[in-house]
Amino acid sequence: MLTGRIEKIYYTDSRTMAYHYGSSKLSEQLRKRFNDSQRFMFACVLCGLVCGLLAVLFHYSIHYTFHHVWEFAMGQHETWQFVAVMLAAPTIGGLICGLAIKYWVPQALGSGIPQTKEAYYNKRGFISITTGFWRVVLGTLYVGLGNALGREGPMVHAASAVSSRIGRFVFKDPERVRAMIPVGMAAGIGAAFNAPLSAITFVFEELLDNFSTKAIGGIVLAVVIAAAVSRTVLGEDPVIDTHLSFDYQTSIWMLVAIPLGVIAGLLGHFFVGSIITLRRAIRSRSWLNKWYTAGIGGLFCGVLGCAAWGITSSLGQSESGVFSIGYGSLEQAFENNLLLSILVILLAFKFLAVVINYATGGSGGLFSPTLFLGGMMGGIIGIALVSMDQYFHVLHVTNESQIVGGCVLLGMGAMFGSVIRCPFTSLIIIFELTGNYSLILPLMAGNMLSWAIARKLRPMSIYDTLLMEDGVSLKQMPSYRGAQDYRNLPVAAIMTHDLISVKSWLTADENFKRINLETSTHHAYTVENEAGEFTGVITYRELQESHQDFPLSKLIAEQKIITTFTDTSIREASRRMILKDIQQLPVVSVNDSKKLLGIITLNDIARQQNAAQL
Repeated sequence: MLTGRIEKIYYTDSRTMAYHYGSSKLSEQLRKRFNDSQRFMFACVLCGLVCGLLAVLFHYSIHYTFHHVWEFAMGQHETWQFVAVMLAAPTIGGLICGLAIKYWVPQALGSGIPQTKEAYYNKRGFISITTGFWRVVLGTLYVGLGNALGREGPMVHAASAVSSRIGRFVFKDPERVRAMIPVGMAAGIGAAFNAPLSAITFVFEELLDNFSTKAIGGIVLAVVIAAAVSRTVLGEDPVIDTHLSFDYQTSIWMLVAIPLGVIAGLLGHFFVGSIITLRRAIRSRSWLNKWYTAGIGGLFCGVLGCAAWGITSSLGQSESGVFSIGYGSLEQAFENNLLLSILVILLAFKFLAVVINYATGGSGGLFSPTLFLGGMMGGIIGIALVSMDQYFHVLHVTNESQIVGGCVLLGMGAMFGSVIRCPFTSLIIIFELTGNYSLILPLMAGNMLSWAIARKLRPMSIYDTLLMEDGVSLKQMPSYRGAQDYRNLPVAAIMTHDLISVKSWLTADENFKRINLETSTHHAYTVENEAGEFTGVITYRELQESHQDFPLSKLIAEQKIITTFTDTSIREASRRMILKDIQQLPVVSVNDSKKLLGIITLNDIARQQNAAQL
């Protein structure tokens, strides 16, 4: 049998896992016949081949699923029938997705890139192959039935699951299994986007904290094979056909790229904030945070998509870009075939659809939607420039498509830089997606500017924020151990989520005995009442010294509670603790001061400072 048995062993720290790998005869023969480096190369080749084929399958499955749904809807004789189909399809996709995520595969939620990072840093590279299978199935159903997310993030997760499974087959050492995750991640991006160079830079910018020639060898090998398989089946053409064959004057277009980068930075910040805010609001309401929520998101997407289709049809151009991936509308924008009003409609409605789909728990990525939104934004600016150039004649062009197409390309790169937060990847991926290299300097300027603005406004990237919101520890990840100024990060990045609280209705002696039985001592403990609500903080010494025969609620009745929120910066939290002469700050919900989310201590901050200086 090719696959070995895996036993999970949980140690005292529930976040630390080790895996013991059973051995098949074939894997044992591989280990005996080949050394470690040879087996790693074999694993990378196999990973590239399988991930390339998987990317092709995923591409075709989404493309043809949505194609058949759209053709069926367009074939209806009545408008209400078309609307009924396009409302039902994304809703059904959302309901199926919600059921599967709730009861079978919770790791298939969202884009998959946060889960891949968590597996690499916190789970020693373990991703179940079952998770990879469901990623492809649910991504096909969710995006293929019309929901407004992309396929690239799920492809990364599925490819990483494949590489993890190959690693567990070839190696016994968990660290070698962990080393396969970047290989699968790069192979997935390279094949999905037909963009091998940006796949490599994305892995180093998003996942890894150092540039290793040993790591890059296997990554390049897997990417080359995966991209070659993808191009063999899907063709050599870029993913997006821009038809841009103009020579651009760099000095003039630098003046275009700079304001466009500023707008993209602000819009990207608003986009990320909208997703996080809506996702947080949904999760805070128990009646809404259910398996059917993704179906509600699908219904809203259907409403927005049908509304956009109806409005654009009345303007003479029926556009389906709000539904599914929407690259067709993006190519129309490149060719300056869309009216200004249609670009505005597609930007606004796609924006809302993506925010709702992601926040309600769909299974899909943000790469394609981000590029789409950036393209629509660039098209709007391009048409505005065309109107201005009729009076000022500063761009010196005779073809309006040159201006609009150039702005669409710049908008895609700048938006990618502000949302995904990988500036080098945002530069290279635009070249590989479009096959156009004539705007390299303006593209670099716009991308870096939008990235800098978005990073200043929100220090944490969207993927790390999503992990933080899910209670995943970020302490092991490079962004929180390296040169980044940790003091500007929110306290949620390093706070302790696993709390031990004393009970307000018990006496100090009763609580003291209970704490000694359950855990080792801490400097202070949070206090909760019978309803589980946060009511105060009491130190270990206060518990020791208090021998009163009355509940703690009386002991802390006059206490002035000092708290903070998850988005408070570490700098501000430490300043507040020093000012108030305390060693810990309870972290509570913005909407409910009695809902305790965690605690941050001066020790947490000191450990983070030491880690950042290593």
